[in-house]
Amino acid sequence: MFKKILIANRGEIALRVIRTAKEMGVKTVVVYSEADEGSLPVLLADESVCVGPYPSNKSYLNVQNILSAALMTGAEGIHPGYGFLAENPDFAEMCRDHGIVFIGPTPESMRALGSKAGGREIAAQSDVPVVPGTGVLDSVDDALLAAKQIGYPVLLKASAGGGGRGQKVVRTQEELRTAFSQAQEEARLYFGDPAIIMEKFLEEFRHVEVQVIGDGNGHVIHIGERDCSIQRRNQKLIEEAPSTLPQSLREEILSAGVRLAKFVNYAGAGTLEFIVDRDGNFYFMEMNTRIQVEHCVSEEISGLDFVKLQLEIASGMPLTLAQEDVVLSGHAIECRINAEDPDKDFRPAAGKIDNIHFAGGPGVRVDSHAYSGYTIPPHYDSLIGKLIVHGETRDHAIRRMKRALEETVIQGPKTTVPLYVKIMDNPFYKRGAVMTNFLKTRMEA
Repeated sequence: MFKKILIANRGEIALRVIRTAKEMGVKTVVVYSEADEGSLPVLLADESVCVGPYPSNKSYLNVQNILSAALMTGAEGIHPGYGFLAENPDFAEMCRDHGIVFIGPTPESMRALGSKAGGREIAAQSDVPVVPGTGVLDSVDDALLAAKQIGYPVLLKASAGGGGRGQKVVRTQEELRTAFSQAQEEARLYFGDPAIIMEKFLEEFRHVEVQVIGDGNGHVIHIGERDCSIQRRNQKLIEEAPSTLPQSLREEILSAGVRLAKFVNYAGAGTLEFIVDRDGNFYFMEMNTRIQVEHCVSEEISGLDFVKLQLEIASGMPLTLAQEDVVLSGHAIECRINAEDPDKDFRPAAGKIDNIHFAGGPGVRVDSHAYSGYTIPPHYDSLIGKLIVHGETRDHAIRRMKRALEETVIQGPKTTVPLYVKIMDNPFYKRGAVMTNFLKTRMEA
């Protein structure tokens, strides 16, 4: 096992990794930008190193400074969290070249599956259905031609990223001319790679994903599936596990996810994302070759610590879990608490938190780096925490989540908490009728 690791990320995921590392007796180094000097991960890590000013490309995407920090502090491995460099195979390869373990899949797996374009090719080779679409588009002219062949509406997606960044729904030729360059620039800003692909945009579908763990030696297991259909601007807001899909369809999707991950001999934690249409057809979208924001709901129903599994696999320990050892119990729901105003189209609401009190009690978990007096910087993602509950049944979990949301107090910036209280009372949500257009079509019921 590692003696010391560096965490190349910020916010709640940096804190999440610190907590498991401490329990395992592993020392932690966290890098930070000047804007995050007073953040909780910086305060709680064993060591911290400033790697630049607030722009991501000068700090959290500054490969030279991050590698220098790891070498300077004697870190044996780097945990990338999610976003930033988490799915950058060049960075993973540079870690390997400098004798540092990248705590994630190999650069080869990341190149094969980490980009959306590569993932589509692998899915086709492993007999997993994909949404009609393209590989990487070189120009707006290529995009216009592809859209004409696929048919509007289409979805532009950053090949190298996730989290809804670099995604644009396009309904007309005129929109596409502008949206293509916007998507490229957003992809370059957030992931350091402007590559864009295109897919047919389905107006109404479920977003279901399969959590897998592999050891890089051919052994891959799934830890169930999650439903992440409640979204805004292609970014997830509420996730739950398991989904409410029929058992036969669930088993098909789980099997497809494991089959695809085995095809590339996957190592570490990864997530395969699928679209499920109203007729029960499912299509592979992409694989996120990293830990997900919503990994917590799968942890709650399985009793497993995914960060611990990541560290064990990256350190060379075998994955001893067999599929039959994974026992899923109950139902878990996660609400992402964002500093945003839902009444104003989710406008970011950075600023000082005057007072914060999170819920507690049975079956309630909070993953957050926020505290009273903390100032949310305007430069990064608006996520300030995650509220997770676990119940015996889905109905129990919904009632527990509503109770926990009503206990949560955040004074200062606007947050998404009031919206989630309304969703927990929504009859469509209660009966599991959730689609990615839920906020637009089912919130008036």
